[in-house]
Amino acid sequence: MTPLHITHGEAATGPVLHVAGELDYARAAALRHQVEHLVLEPGQCLTLDLSDLAFCDSTGITSLLAARQRAQAAGADITLAAVPPTLLRILSVVGLDQVFTLSPGTGSGPPVC
Repeated sequence: MTPLHITHGEAATGPVLHVAGELDYARAAALRHQVEHLVLEPGQCLTLDLSDLAFCDSTGITSLLAARQRAQAAGADITLAAVPPTLLRILSVVGLDQVFTLSPGTGSGPPVC
């Protein structure tokens, strides 16, 4: 098992959370907690950098959806950056690739929200 590590940063567009490790039933609450305590302003973009995400189960996906709801409630946008191929496939199969803004990576310029 790979522990979940979430680090907080800032970009010109808004907060960035780098999510590394396993986002599963046992750890998804940590991401929800981090997102709930973010200061989000209208017009900002919350970026979830998933470049080092090793695993994500259905509870993890639910926490990503909760982050989207939190951003929308604050009048902000959300983007998922550097989504691993396995998670991207799951998001595509269930249609969530049409719900989330997806960005190829955090090093490729500002997130597209």
